[in-house]
Amino acid sequence: MSRLAVPKTYKLFIGGKFPRSESGRTTEILSPTGAFIANVAKASRKDARDAVVAARSAWSGWAGATAYNRGQVLYRVAEMLEGRAEQFVAEIVETTGVTPAAARSEVTAAIDTLVWHAGWTDKFAQVHGGANPVAGPFFNLSVPESTGVVALVAPSSAGTSLIGLVASIAPALTTGNAVVVLASESAPCAAMTFAEVLSTSDIPGGVVNILTGDVAEVAPWLASHADVNALDLTGADTTLALECERAGAETLKRVVRPGTFGPTESAFDRIAAFVETKTVWHTKSLA
Repeated sequence: MSRLAVPKTYKLFIGGKFPRSESGRTTEILSPTGAFIANVAKASRKDARDAVVAARSAWSGWAGATAYNRGQVLYRVAEMLEGRAEQFVAEIVETTGVTPAAARSEVTAAIDTLVWHAGWTDKFAQVHGGANPVAGPFFNLSVPESTGVVALVAPSSAGTSLIGLVASIAPALTTGNAVVVLASESAPCAAMTFAEVLSTSDIPGGVVNILTGDVAEVAPWLASHADVNALDLTGADTTLALECERAGAETLKRVVRPGTFGPTESAFDRIAAFVETKTVWHTKSLA
């Protein structure tokens, strides 16, 4: 006996939950051949604000966790992603039209990216920070700390629907930032399935918030939001990036422009892009 299919509606991921867009809007996602795949929520300005509020609320707890704990959480996300690898491969093939081998390579790269960043959580401060020479009986130490709430535009080109998202958020999470990320507009399904992985992992609700829909509509609102501390515009086109950078200048946001991280830059540089350096002075014992 045949049965009806159950078409999926992908919702937003805000504060560890899966709300519909407050606007009620959705957009259809079609396969490269034009076949219907799913409905995806179309985020609004209000959804973006809700995501920023959730990120800000979660930031202090995530930033205040030990670096070792953050590493364990990221490693757990990698474990769970690997456990659902075949589901992601099938989803990427269906939505983007790449070969199964290419999709499997993308999923593997996403898993490896999470594991790599999990290993850096308790090592980054040792490499990026340090003791500074001063003329006097003092210790002067530079200590990297998280920037706060980072808004990101994930890449949306072919072959990046999952790895583009993971490679965007992992560096920011490594040092204790909370993120609001705009997923690939053309192929958001893998990003929202990844949200399911996050929701069943140990990562606190609100640390990662994922929005789908019209990137050009929502990104400027995030860029102008006074409670967003930094922007990663890697996945934005030139026109949108310029608009967002101008909007971000009103509140002196740290900005990563498209093309900043090319083949010659290491993933370590991406981690360093969203830290602030705290300088600590302490007297030396004169005994």
